[in-house]
Amino acid sequence: MAMFAGVAVGLAALSLEPPHSTPLWPMVALAIGGLGALEARHRYPPLFFAAATVLSLLSLAVGSGAESMLAVIAVYTAGVDSRGRVAWTRFGISMASGALGALALSVRGTIGPPILGLAPRTLASDALLNWANAYVVLAAVLLIAALLGTNVGYRRRHIGELIDRADRLARERDQRVKIAGALERERIAREMHDVIAHSLSVMIAVSAGAHAAADERPAEAKVAMARVAETGRRTLGEVRRLLGGVRGDSRGTAREHAPQPDASNLPSLAAEFLATGLPVRLTVTGAHSHDPGLGLAVYRIVQESLTNVLRHAQQTRSATVTVAWTVTEVTILVRDTGPLLHPPAHAHDGRGILGMRERATLYAGTIEAGPHEDGGWRVFARLRRGDPQP
Repeated sequence: MAMFAGVAVGLAALSLEPPHSTPLWPMVALAIGGLGALEARHRYPPLFFAAATVLSLLSLAVGSGAESMLAVIAVYTAGVDSRGRVAWTRFGISMASGALGALALSVRGTIGPPILGLAPRTLASDALLNWANAYVVLAAVLLIAALLGTNVGYRRRHIGELIDRADRLARERDQRVKIAGALERERIAREMHDVIAHSLSVMIAVSAGAHAAADERPAEAKVAMARVAETGRRTLGEVRRLLGGVRGDSRGTAREHAPQPDASNLPSLAAEFLATGLPVRLTVTGAHSHDPGLGLAVYRIVQESLTNVLRHAQQTRSATVTVAWTVTEVTILVRDTGPLLHPPAHAHDGRGILGMRERATLYAGTIEAGPHEDGGWRVFARLRRGDPQP
């Protein structure tokens, strides 16, 4: 704005020099209009372009020509702020307006009024040549402004798109990190529940048996308490392994970093429950999968089901576990006999059943849990063999 004001004052001073001076009031009015148009340049771009076009024509017709700068600024601004079609449309309008401005200059050069203190020529035959010379200059200046504006605008938009893309990728990365963290926390919580709930149930059952046999069979009570201690140490090792994985801790014993259990560990699991006084009959048919995730899911489902039997069933009970492997799927059936001590009202909402359902969902499977007609509780799971579903 300051540059335009300086140019307007300088050209007005040249136009007012005698003997061929330009009237003062049109130049003052056009300068004020130009300053107002520049003030609205960024707030109202279409209004600025229209005002710049009109003021440029009027300035070339009756003023000092200083306002022709506005047309150049308008074309440059259109290239910077607008897409290609809009920018080049406004450039075409400015070219047409420039033709009229060149005509006004050619007329002033022949018959007046004078511009910049120059006397008009009296030979009308020079008008066409004057128009052509003026238009070539105006067109070249407008074309240079349009090219510069579109180039700057393209670079700004390209850089803006790159920044937006980088911000979007950063947000997506942060979201993925949060989701991964939530999934990892849920996985750890599920594993911790399976490990701790199972181990505590076993320890409670064995401790109760040891307490009952302490007076009459102290040797058996000592063996049972040793089993409780061993179960506690094993559970502590598994908890350390889980938490060590979260902390990225590389220290620990081989037991703490032992592989996760899978379907091949089902016999030892059944033997562990048998040691607590729960008769378990295990039947496995077919070849188990080598997918460690599927094997862990089968192991945890059986473990959780037997743990629920140990916690909720009467003393006079037994359990049967049937695992059937086929080419396409694996089915798990866990049943216990005898009435329940109390119905597991939380079975559909508790973390144990919920964890089994989540494990089954990973393998496009289903879980059915509920009382069966012969008494006791029944858990039936069907999991698809193959890669886990995303």
